[in-house]
Amino acid sequence: MNKPELEGTAHLLDELDKKLMVLLRDGRTLIGYLRSVDQFANLVLHQTIERIHVGKEYGDIPRGVFIVRGENVVLLGEIDSSKESELPLTEVSVDDILAAQRREQELKQEKQKLLSKALKERGLHLLADLTHDDMF
Repeated sequence: MNKPELEGTAHLLDELDKKLMVLLRDGRTLIGYLRSVDQFANLVLHQTIERIHVGKEYGDIPRGVFIVRGENVVLLGEIDSSKESELPLTEVSVDDILAAQRREQELKQEKQKLLSKALKERGLHLLADLTHDDMF
């Protein structure tokens, strides 16, 4: 007998109790087990970690039970446990990855200041409200 096709957020019911990666609008990456979902695609993740990537390194911050509002989900996918151990990335401590992330953000801000200054010298003004990071 054919399984009826699910529509909308009902597709997420097939993902219950599976390990998922969730990318949020603010750029954070969460990995955890999907325990519950509702009609608005709000998610409850269990044994959640927040994974931070900087270059070829990553660090995992334990977050526990995490409730995600559906409108904040950009991407959601199942983690293939057989390939998870074959990551081409190096795991580092939480302190190291947070320091690397801070340096990366400072470099990005410095680059943005230089761009803004160069545009201003040419008579153009970059509106900070419309930069890519602020759109989310």
